[in-house]
Amino acid sequence: MTDETATTPQTDDALPASGAAVSASTIPSDELARLTDDIVGALKTVYDPEIPADIYELGLIYRIDIEDDRSVKIDMTLTAPGCPVAGEMPGWVENAVGAVEGVSGVDVKMVFDPPWTPDRMSEEAQVAVGWY
Repeated sequence: MTDETATTPQTDDALPASGAAVSASTIPSDELARLTDDIVGALKTVYDPEIPADIYELGLIYRIDIEDDRSVKIDMTLTAPGCPVAGEMPGWVENAVGAVEGVSGVDVKMVFDPPWTPDRMSEEAQVAVGWY
């Protein structure tokens, strides 16, 4: 059984405050909520070196799945496919999320469909880059 804690663009008003939609899981709901919050917090420690905002607020995280074995699968993108840190950023994400207490493993998949656009940025990221 898979628990899909799907984090889609932060602009999706249908998502709870944590930014995640949660479906059935064998993980107790309070632990799942803590894991989700801690994973999002870990993602917010990873910054795009060219933009002064974290990858979560930039909208680079397309999906987070927390499996029943507490492994985490993440679909993410980059601001551009030719980004100079394309080879390094998935490792940064894996290290950050892997350090979260209770996470048993992390698999980061780079995706480019749909392509990232600035409208995926949260208000916080827009303020950080001076667009708001």
